[in-house]
Amino acid sequence: MQLKTESMTLNMGPQHPSTHGVLRLELEIEGELVLNVIPHLGYLHRCFEKHAEAMQYNQVVPYTDRLDYLASIGNNFGYAITVEKLLGIKVPERVEYIRVIMAELQRIASHQVALGSNGADLGAFTPFLYLFRDREHILSIIEETCGARMLYNYIWVGGLSHDVHPDFVFKTKEFVEYYKPMIVELDNLLSYNKIFIERTANVGILPLDTAINFGASGPTLRGSGIKFDLRRDDPYSIYDRFDYDIPFGQGLQGTVGDCWDRYYVRVREMEQSLKIIEQAIDQIPEGDVKSAIPKRIKPPKGTAYARVENPRGELGYFIISDGNTNPFRVKVRAPSFVNLEVLGELCKGNLVSDVVAILGSIDIVLGEVDR
Repeated sequence: MQLKTESMTLNMGPQHPSTHGVLRLELEIEGELVLNVIPHLGYLHRCFEKHAEAMQYNQVVPYTDRLDYLASIGNNFGYAITVEKLLGIKVPERVEYIRVIMAELQRIASHQVALGSNGADLGAFTPFLYLFRDREHILSIIEETCGARMLYNYIWVGGLSHDVHPDFVFKTKEFVEYYKPMIVELDNLLSYNKIFIERTANVGILPLDTAINFGASGPTLRGSGIKFDLRRDDPYSIYDRFDYDIPFGQGLQGTVGDCWDRYYVRVREMEQSLKIIEQAIDQIPEGDVKSAIPKRIKPPKGTAYARVENPRGELGYFIISDGNTNPFRVKVRAPSFVNLEVLGELCKGNLVSDVVAILGSIDIVLGEVDR
């Protein structure tokens, strides 16, 4: 005769070291087995979209910084090209190259946080320290360029807030050469670590059809075995001028789309970002860093949608203009918010300890989940 058992509800968060922000996960468990996970959001809501309606177009840029605060350059980038689409303007060539270089530096810095914290969640603290050590090189370059380490307000509508500093090219090249062997070191230290593989391989498997049906994007989608990247598949800015690969999950132990695949895609993406930066830094032209647009931006009536490949996936902005100096509506398609929806599917049938590994592999930022 089989014993009848009852499930138990366990709250993880909202203040918990493994929830990557102010997030509450309601776990339905039976013993150590997870039956369901329900994310509860809204603890970090800042009313971004409503604020945007009360600001002039150029005043919205600093607010975009605070969405995915680990990838602020990408947030600026996406918003700027959407408004430029409304205005029907093209920015100078030098601006395009600097935007791409800064966005790829930001991608590496963001992945360093994701990979380091994912390892730390599972008990590997040394890689966390190494990755944050290397991240400082990027933050120093960005800080010297725009004066900030986290919230940059650098990519403006029609250009940049100002040009790069005189040592920018030299220091960026220096970082690229420095960081190439550091990725090899990360592979030896964490990627192929036996304990890390046992905690992540064949855990939290996301089949490709499920990922597509949930609207997942970024490394979460590519980890399931598809080469889909907006920089290549729906090119924006000047990404179509560069030669680089799109890493995707291939299954370390035969199963594609597990936590290890999502982790490893980010490692390989850092290598590709270095390739893009190398090419862009060699081709960067001289010229202006601002288009000839009035200080009071006033687009014609209409709508525009533009999207960029942020470190966590597809970041999209939908803007409605009613012909005034303030946007009538700004809607954000936040990749972390969409990717988080699949968490319940990933966690079913796994252990409570695996929830930490799965959440870390999705790499959410609550700033853009709640907005």
